[in-house]
Amino acid sequence: MCGRYYSNADKQQIAERFQLRDVPEVALAPDYNIAPTMFEPVIRVGRDSGKRELELMRWGLVPYFAKTPAAFKGFSTFNARAESIATSATFRVPFRKRRCLVPADGFYEWQTLEGEKKPVKKPFAISLTNREPMAFAGVWDAWKEPDGRWLQSFSIITTEANELMSTVHTRMPVILHPRDWQEWLDRDDSRPAPTHLLRPYESELMELTPCNPLVGNVRNNGPEMLNSA
Repeated sequence: MCGRYYSNADKQQIAERFQLRDVPEVALAPDYNIAPTMFEPVIRVGRDSGKRELELMRWGLVPYFAKTPAAFKGFSTFNARAESIATSATFRVPFRKRRCLVPADGFYEWQTLEGEKKPVKKPFAISLTNREPMAFAGVWDAWKEPDGRWLQSFSIITTEANELMSTVHTRMPVILHPRDWQEWLDRDDSRPAPTHLLRPYESELMELTPCNPLVGNVRNNGPEMLNSA
């Protein structure tokens, strides 16, 4: 799974990284403890412009057919499983028509260890060895509120863990190479959805570091989350 991630980048850095021409007037600051239900930047291709654009969306997908967002509070829609995304009632249409990139510098995962009295969870921060930003494969959807406004939301796709991640957890987010970004963002649904991109990232290009246990509480934030206590 992927239930927490972090981003060191500001709006200009994201624009340069993802080759965005027009960036909306939104405030973006580094965030070291991003959790579901937060509104975060995603990159998609505009339906009319055909160009990459940045949009703030809620993490935790609310499908277009939902009667109310509350109906999906009990569902874990902040992640979508790669193995079932093409057939899932919630995700199959977004996967075919509304794919996005989720900018990040890394993510967190917890390893469960046997304790004397009860299991202990040890947090790790996972990043790329070259310190380059990541782009998670995501899907998005839009739900129309009763007042006519649109709630846009997204989910991060997960796949089986690679060799490195399997020492901590059985799942990991799908991380896309820059060479695959354009194919992933393509909105032409007459072509098959790129299921071949939903694979684990190379272990040798990633590193896993113990980090601050305080990251488990979403109220804790700041670069010290990446430091081992």
